[in-house]
Amino acid sequence: MHSDLERAIALQKLDTTAHDAQRRLAEEPERTRALDARIEAAKQQLTDAKARLAANQTARREIEKDVAVHQGRLSKFREQAMAVKTNQEYHAVQKEIGFAQGEVKTLEDRILERMLEADELTAASKRAEKALAEEQKAVDAERRSMAAELAALSASLEKIGGDRAALVAAMDPHVLAIYELVSNRRHGVAVAEARDFICTICHVRLRPQVFNNIRRNDAIIQCDSCQRILYFVPAPAADSVSHTTR
Repeated sequence: MHSDLERAIALQKLDTTAHDAQRRLAEEPERTRALDARIEAAKQQLTDAKARLAANQTARREIEKDVAVHQGRLSKFREQAMAVKTNQEYHAVQKEIGFAQGEVKTLEDRILERMLEADELTAASKRAEKALAEEQKAVDAERRSMAAELAALSASLEKIGGDRAALVAAMDPHVLAIYELVSNRRHGVAVAEARDFICTICHVRLRPQVFNNIRRNDAIIQCDSCQRILYFVPAPAADSVSHTTR
């Protein structure tokens, strides 16, 4: 293979790897925000669960206050029943007592409902606490993994920089200029494989003579359409199988 073609292919691989590493590094703020959002969502669920439980307890205390009021009225009416002098007064007081007892019964039923609801809300709050703890643990693990990945990417970029400098220094300046120009114009992809008379990047059909020249891999040949430097990958030779007969 032409030495500068080989270097161009190697340079493209380095640049593609570097581009992927840089893209991954650039995604770090968004990935961090996503992890933060997961924790905030779990915290909000716990906050909401605790708020519902607190509201339940507040409502229950208010009902208990109303029960106390009606029980006070009930005691008052019972005292009055002891002091009435006529049947009419007695029936009137008994009516008030019955009404107060009915109110107390209704309010006590509501308290029972709140107590049952509180059991469910307490369980929900505990589940939210557990979910937050598990999410925090998972996010912490992802943060550690991401930190290790970022360190590896940074180290990889540093090595790629050294390897690239060595390749660039060894390349013919004219070939390097072609590579850099096409790379800048074609989103970082300056080298493409030619296969079955096609440029595999722009998918334009190559002239037969051009494709045959590319197959030799002994010159710098550019795609007439996208201007990328083209190379050919020969099919692997079939393994020879020897058969012995007796």
